[in-house]
Amino acid sequence: MSATPLRIGTRGSLLATTQAGTVRDALIAAGHPAELVIIKTKGDASDRPVAEIGVGVFTAELRRALHDGEVDVAVHSYKDLPTAPEKGLVIPAIPVREDPRDALVASGGRVLGELPPGATVGTSAPRRVGQLRALGLGLEIRPLRGNLDSRLGRVADGELDAVVVARAGLARIGRTDAVTEAFDPVQMLPAPAQGALAIECRDDDAELVSILAGLDDAATRASVVAERAVLAALEAGCTAPVGAIAEVVESIDEDGRTFEELSLRAVVVAEDGSDDVRSSIVGPTDRAAELGRELAAELLDRGAAELY
Repeated sequence: MSATPLRIGTRGSLLATTQAGTVRDALIAAGHPAELVIIKTKGDASDRPVAEIGVGVFTAELRRALHDGEVDVAVHSYKDLPTAPEKGLVIPAIPVREDPRDALVASGGRVLGELPPGATVGTSAPRRVGQLRALGLGLEIRPLRGNLDSRLGRVADGELDAVVVARAGLARIGRTDAVTEAFDPVQMLPAPAQGALAIECRDDDAELVSILAGLDDAATRASVVAERAVLAALEAGCTAPVGAIAEVVESIDEDGRTFEELSLRAVVVAEDGSDDVRSSIVGPTDRAAELGRELAAELLDRGAAELY
């Protein structure tokens, strides 16, 4: 590439600029000058729940800026991207993923089991709402929007007893000290692709595609592809009550040799917590998308579509 800095499009929040900053720093370390360009999105301008304002509210403007040549690269929280591919764009890199688990931030350093019936817990994600209600703890779930600092502030000022957020976001802005409990996926499955970044560019820029591909992590890509394939096959948007998590695990064959496989789990949950459908699958890492589709088909066969 030339000495002209690569322009990296990002939302303007602390979390978004921190995420994009890691990509900028990695590119600079690899010998490619880069700088951040702040793009305002409709999602940033609204306090309404994402389920109301629509899928893609945090990503459409970044993609428009890519198409229009205002930026060369866009960095997204992968879970915000619609599952349908965007014509003319490609994702050459999915870097190493942060911890994908959901996290509780509660007053008094409490874990979920220490919150009394009627305690107020903030989250607007139907997936989290349904899984929290399914636990039968009698919690009062309140809508929650805003950046991470404002969400944490609603606990600190006593407006809410707790909030549930992605642990990855807190890790990226250096606030894991606020986490009072990180949920085991057995208890609460995270959103597909939670904790992962998508680095996107125009597909006709072969040189840039090659440069960005150097930031890709194969295990993270396999996991994210599988999780999002579940979501796509269910024809459910990123705000649907669907949780999924995949990881590359080490297995042993009958001759005692070790090899890697992809383990994938998913859940579809009724938002009122009254029912859920869960399933899992294991298979070769190079069949990530197929595994996701197979798991989704099993969920649908068991009545998952009736829950969203």
